Amino acid sequence: MDIHKAFYSSPIGIIEITGNEEGLATLYFVDDKKKSSAKIHPSLMDCIQQLEEYFSSSRKEFDLKLNPEGTEFRKRVWAYLIKIPYGKTKSYLDIAKQMGDANANRAVGNANAKNPISIIVPCHRVIGNCGDLVGYGGGLWRKEWLLNHENSVVFGKQTALF
Repeated sequence: MDIHKAFYSSPIGIIEITGNEEGLATLYFVDDKKKSSAKIHPSLMDCIQQLEEYFSSSRKEFDLKLNPEGTEFRKRVWAYLIKIPYGKTKSYLDIAKQMGDANANRAVGNANAKNPISIIVPCHRVIGNCGDLVGYGGGLWRKEWLLNHENSVVFGKQTALF
């Protein structure tokens, strides 16, 4: 089945989205300013609409069919990431413990770093074990922006986490 591509211009940069009828495959921030001039495939329209709602603060949970490629372990970690509530954070250790192996801390961090569906699989909600703002493929400034965006909606006012 063909993979389709679309671009979404978010408040924190251009997002490239890929997927098809089987689900969303990737969602990455891209630095180049190229945008597709082609019509957006219907299989990606819901994703773009839900991103628009997220960035306008009217959506806290995504309801999309996901189809990321990864090992079974990574997919298990990503399933735990989806359970982190909007406006909340968890550490790598928290997730490892939830998965039943506190020693899997580094493996959880590696799986988090390989997450192919940013924002929707909210790897930005994972922080260091000491509460530090660490690692984000889209850049730490975007991670901080996303956490502050969610925090301002949760508390109904503009506040900063970091």
